[in-house]
This record gives sequence, structure tokens and C-alpha cells, in this order.
Amino acid sequence: MDTLLLKYKTVKEDEVKVWFKAASVNAFPKDGGACVKYKDLQIAVFNFSRLNKWYACQNLSPEKQEMVLSRGMLGDHKGIPKIACPLHKKTFSLETGENLNADLAPIAIYPVKIEAENVYIGFSE
Repeated sequence: MDTLLLKYKTVKEDEVKVWFKAASVNAFPKDGGACVKYKDLQIAVFNFSRLNKWYACQNLSPEKQEMVLSRGMLGDHKGIPKIACPLHKKTFSLETGENLNADLAPIAIYPVKIEAENVYIGFSE
């Protein structure tokens, strides 16, 4: 497996040791995403304003190893918020990281919180 993919690990809320201040909520398009760097990771952050929720996942598409998920299409699969890779249209749950096409490994998901108009992403290290 590619070592780049191994850098990304899902973080659950109770594993968060660092809340990284990513940017102001205004830096993210409504119903769209933007890429944020944390250490040597690229994290896609989504303002899913139709659901009034925020999500974060690895920016790395597991299929072609390209940093593109932040530019993907937000959507819904049977009630599950999802992101579709802009290159290959593979879709992933923004809640679990599961590949909804069932042909790829899941992507890493990170907790997000909003405080004082700023977006914070949770990391375990």
C-alpha cells in the first residue's frame, strides 16, 4: 500500500488531542469544500450548509493518489452525506469514510467543530 495513504487515519471525537484552527467559517464555500494543511496532511473541509453540518476528511483520493477530494461534489446517498471524487466519481460517506461504491478502502474522517466563527479540525497527534 502507498505510504502516503498510511498517513491518514480516522480520528474519533474522543481521540482528539489537538483542535487545529483551520480558518474562518467564511473561508469555506457554502455546500462546497476547501483544502487545509495540517503538518504534512492535506485535509478536505466541507461546509454542507444544506444540512447545516461540517465535515472533514483526507484530501487524498485513494484511487489515483491525487489531492482532489476538497474539489469533489457534495451529495447524499440514501440519507448519508457523501463526497464524490471530482476525477472518478467514486463516492465516500462523510460520516464513516466508507466507499459507497464498495470497491475502495474507506477514507479517513476527522471531527469538526465551530467556535467563534472559526473552523477547528480534531487530530489525535
